[in-house]
Amino acid sequence: MANDKGRRRRFGAIRKLPSGRYQARYPGPDGIMRPAPRTFETIADADDWLSEKRTEIRKGEWRDPDAGAVNFRAYADKWVEERELSVLTRDLYRRLLDRSILPTFGDDDLDEITAPLVRSWRTEQLRTGSKVVTAKAYRLLKAVMETAVDDDLIRRNPCRIKGAGAEKAAERPTATVAQVDALAEHVGMRWRLMVYLGAYGPMRPEELAGLRRRDVDLDAMKITVRLAEPERTNGLRAPGDTKSDAGTRTVHLPGFLRREVRWHLESFAESAPDGLLFVGERGAPFRRSTFGRKWRAARTAVGLPDGFRFYDLRHTGHTLSTRSGATLKDTMVRAGQSSEKAAMIYQHSEEERQREVAAMLDRSVRKARRPKKRKKNDQASGTDLARGD
Repeated sequence: MANDKGRRRRFGAIRKLPSGRYQARYPGPDGIMRPAPRTFETIADADDWLSEKRTEIRKGEWRDPDAGAVNFRAYADKWVEERELSVLTRDLYRRLLDRSILPTFGDDDLDEITAPLVRSWRTEQLRTGSKVVTAKAYRLLKAVMETAVDDDLIRRNPCRIKGAGAEKAAERPTATVAQVDALAEHVGMRWRLMVYLGAYGPMRPEELAGLRRRDVDLDAMKITVRLAEPERTNGLRAPGDTKSDAGTRTVHLPGFLRREVRWHLESFAESAPDGLLFVGERGAPFRRSTFGRKWRAARTAVGLPDGFRFYDLRHTGHTLSTRSGATLKDTMVRAGQSSEKAAMIYQHSEEERQREVAAMLDRSVRKARRPKKRKKNDQASGTDLARGD
């Protein structure tokens, strides 16, 4: 077999060290001689290890042992930069990296991040932070490490915790028709239409921010959602495409909103065709922070829970539409919802059907308002403006 003086073998070489242990070396596919990461007690042990390496090379399973010696921070930064991400998604990934992932793994090499270390990190994240944020951070870490596997930098992804990336959000609250009317009343005249479109459009906040006068067809009672203008954490807007292809859509509005839309166009929307539909008191695009203060005050006045978000207004419209007979397909198209699975199952909902859904929603809201209007003798309020033509 191998001798102690380092004579070349048929594959690799073994030599005896002054300590009495044995060192094994082998030529990689690139011709570079590489030593084993450890020494062996016997020649037989060293020979077995060389046989394993030879088999890996023959099967194409060999990986350069130095490939994983890449700093995780540098690799993750490059990973984010190389992807075509929306501005908000890029901001989210940076926050997750900076706050949740890099403090633990930023100084490690890729091959130093092991499954036990990932489990310990996740346990600590759950103990000190949000379950939802932890799930998002875990998914990001897993995605980065999966790319490292594809790049042949590591052999196996260390993120192998079943279900760790799933977010189990609590069921969202749904406002009643009366509560939506009350919210519209409390946010003030400039913003009341925004509340109604959020509930009965139903449109996302970033979609409302991107609406222009030209997007509104008052005669046909429909609004075309063409783009979204989400606000970044630095206060700047990031105009771009809607959340998905399904987000670009025409929304048919229920008839009770006709006066609301007309009055808003006459009173608050910018006059140019490309002018913003919603602007702040000083004529500038509204800020999330400014509207947020009005929203929180209105939410408190109405008695809705602190966790009730503007986005939750969509549930009111969804609930009334489905109760009125709208199918899941109708609701998805109206709300601009899309997923890979849904795209294969659901066809596009026809415009005529969307008008029918808007009419059903109109009847549902008018019916829900009827007892309140009789009690208040039809006094001026959001319901007064919303009686129709």
